Amino acid sequence: MPLVELKDMLQQARAHGYAVGAYDAVDSHFVAAILAGAEAARAPVIVSFAESHFSHYDFPALVACAESLARRASVPVALFLDHGASMESAVAAIRHGCNGVMVDASHLDFEANVAATREVVAMAHAVGVPVEGELGYVPGVEGEDAERHPGEMRLTSPEEAAAYVAATSVDFLAVSVGTVHGRLRGEPRLDLERLAAIGAAIEQPLVIHGGTGLSDEQFRALIERGVAKINYYTALADLAAAALAKAKSGYAAALDAARQAIAAEVVRTSQVFGAAGRAEEVLAACRPWRNVEHVILFNWSAEAAGRAAEFEREGEAILAEVPGVREAVVGQAIHADARYQRAWLIRLASPAAEAAYMQDARHLEYANRVFRPHAADRIKGDYARE
Repeated sequence: MPLVELKDMLQQARAHGYAVGAYDAVDSHFVAAILAGAEAARAPVIVSFAESHFSHYDFPALVACAESLARRASVPVALFLDHGASMESAVAAIRHGCNGVMVDASHLDFEANVAATREVVAMAHAVGVPVEGELGYVPGVEGEDAERHPGEMRLTSPEEAAAYVAATSVDFLAVSVGTVHGRLRGEPRLDLERLAAIGAAIEQPLVIHGGTGLSDEQFRALIERGVAKINYYTALADLAAAALAKAKSGYAAALDAARQAIAAEVVRTSQVFGAAGRAEEVLAACRPWRNVEHVILFNWSAEAAGRAAEFEREGEAILAEVPGVREAVVGQAIHADARYQRAWLIRLASPAAEAAYMQDARHLEYANRVFRPHAADRIKGDYARE
């Protein structure tokens, strides 16, 4: 059960006055260290994957690693696409295992931001996945990620925040109130009055990007005003790099040192954010994130036998593109005397994704044109993984 519904997790955090750390991972060592820190702190945690980092790693492989580790964790975990750039990015992230996505259209004007965000929200909500939008702009100043966020800061307006949430139905809102991506020399100047007004204007949990460089007191002030998710990466990267540089006893030992440094910072920030020690209450309050296996056992008709391979390849290609479908493959019975010789194995992100899949126009067109006429001998069932 440790993979849980992200919306439940963050609503619980806002209602009880703390924030969950969303830590960007750039390799499997980061993922393992983030989860180890969360376990040590007994804290809920979000493992994030920023699209701007995808050039550094194989995204599908890393999310698969994170999903495997998360399912073995004893604290509540969510997997999140950070700074997704497009609809295609959001669909792919859900396919690969993320149960929360961000669409970042903050560089666009208000109307274009609303239009882009609303489109992703419609897709993601149909398959049970919550969406984070961003209003205002958080630039990069210094540090590993700064160059990925060029431009001038644009603060979030409370009035526009309310209008944006109403127009898009986002589940969480990332706001700009003075933080920056990367490192900031000097003291960050946060507009806490503005943040309080935004928190009063909307009920959705608020998100802060650019957590590195803030003091403990500033984090607490942000949380008191409605922030329930804090993105945190640059400090982890700096600590990992420093640990690797200091290690003198070989590669494996250096990696151990980097993981320990990352885990310790996750423990520290979870304590500052107020998330430490809350794992059990969050597990009790959150619904588990459940994939669904849609299974169809069937036999092709005698008339279709010569085209079975063609039909199956076509179906696999079509169904794999349906939002919420994680995998769509055909299996062959391993025993010649089996009642059904073929099986569709369709893995869906959630029960909501299964319901959306059954009504999807692409699925229905293929089913009505190819599958149902040529595979009348069939049975089906849906099975959820706890």
